[in-house]
Amino acid sequence: MVNETPATIQYLNTDLDLCCPNDLRSLNEYFENCDLHSLHCEQSNNSHWTACFESDHDYFEPEQHIAAMLESIESAPPPVKHIWDLCTLREFNIGYDSGDKPWAFNQGLTNQTLNRLAGVGASLRITIYPPYPPKD
Repeated sequence: MVNETPATIQYLNTDLDLCCPNDLRSLNEYFENCDLHSLHCEQSNNSHWTACFESDHDYFEPEQHIAAMLESIESAPPPVKHIWDLCTLREFNIGYDSGDKPWAFNQGLTNQTLNRLAGVGASLRITIYPPYPPKD
């Protein structure tokens, strides 16, 4: 049975997804010291490394969340920055729960944050999760 209660649209979090032909463990260790924890950091079957990071802090909009993660990236020491630069995927993935209310919902990123994001060679993705579980 589908839940009939209207769901509220809301920002969930932003993940930082990485893929690299080189070992990501040093970058993982650096991020752990910057209040970013990894959901995973591992070598995949094709020998590439993949990792996904989230902040240890709660944010209500992606602007502040991404800005905090960018601060860690921009201030990384040269050996860590080198690993970052070798990544073939550097993607900020903004997640939202969808829903029936409010009637209109919006959040944005300033041009300063977008410039910083582009400056570190990162991409942006948006993921919207459905308000109800799939029907069986």
